[in-house]
Amino acid sequence: MFDKLMAAQGKAEEIKKRLDSVSVFGEVEGGAIKVTATANKAITNIEIADEFYEQADKEELEELLQAAVNKALAQADQVSATEMQSAAKDMLGGFGGLFGG
Repeated sequence: MFDKLMAAQGKAEEIKKRLDSVSVFGEVEGGAIKVTATANKAITNIEIADEFYEQADKEELEELLQAAVNKALAQADQVSATEMQSAAKDMLGGFGGLFGG
């Protein structure tokens, strides 16, 4: 049983590393603001188009930046959930013997 738990822990670390290498994106205003993050929810880049920045007021910029970040993080949640579901299916197959399966 301990071996299976260690394997599950190793699988979780593998998933975390994989999620660190997956990029997700959020953008608003037709790409005027673009946010890039990892699937582990680390923001890696923010781009604001010069034309938009020059004409936007502070409040508009803040609201749209927040929206773009939230879109990127929502996408990260989806990718992470998909990875975890896949891993859970794999692990349940390995734990089947423990529960009489």
